[in-house]
Amino acid sequence: MNKSVKVTANEAGQVVSISKNNPEYGYIRVAQTRAVFENGWARKRTLSALVSGTTKDLQDLGFTPGMNLPGKIQVVEQLEAFNPDSPEKDYKVAGETGIICCVDGQPIYRKTFFVEDESVQDTLISHNNTDDIKAKYAEMEAAKASEEANL
Repeated sequence: MNKSVKVTANEAGQVVSISKNNPEYGYIRVAQTRAVFENGWARKRTLSALVSGTTKDLQDLGFTPGMNLPGKIQVVEQLEAFNPDSPEKDYKVAGETGIICCVDGQPIYRKTFFVEDESVQDTLISHNNTDDIKAKYAEMEAAKASEEANL
């Protein structure tokens, strides 16, 4: 798996994406493929993060698409919203179910960050609403089977 973090380009082929709300600010998307361990499962995942800044500062970095950067994409999960004004943006969601992962009914918030220190560990929180998630997956499987049977 890839230990380096790669700079990615947007749909227009540009590294710096300009904010729609304020052109003085923007972001660069970086990605890393690595092993992620959650709830006893090992999975190969491509994680991404946004590096925000002023448009000028980001352009001055001189990053190019595919450029390797030393560092890591760190996953941080917590029980407090990263942005209290828009907490729903950072909910940890169980796969394709749309169900928000919770601990005793309290939502888990998940965000990724690019960090230069490769030794930094992820901060993960295990959810305990697995029965709801399993029921939703069962419902989804039943709907898929029913749909296939009607073809």
